[in-house]
Amino acid sequence: MTDRNRQAPDPQGALKDPDEWVTGDEPPTAAQESYLHTLAREAGEEVPDGLTKAEASRRIDELQAETGRGR
Repeated sequence: MTDRNRQAPDPQGALKDPDEWVTGDEPPTAAQESYLHTLAREAGEEVPDGLTKAEASRRIDELQAETGRGR
């Protein structure tokens, strides 16, 4: 039996712009904090205090590009 109301998975893995996240204003997750500090250390940069989850995600993307890690 199939569920006709069931949506197909997002082919991009449900990637959304962090500005559209419902939880974007919350504090970063522990995983984000850890990875952000690792990337910042490799890039020789500081991590500002008080980032939101969305801001941390954008900074991670920037630092990944800078360090050659990630995508």
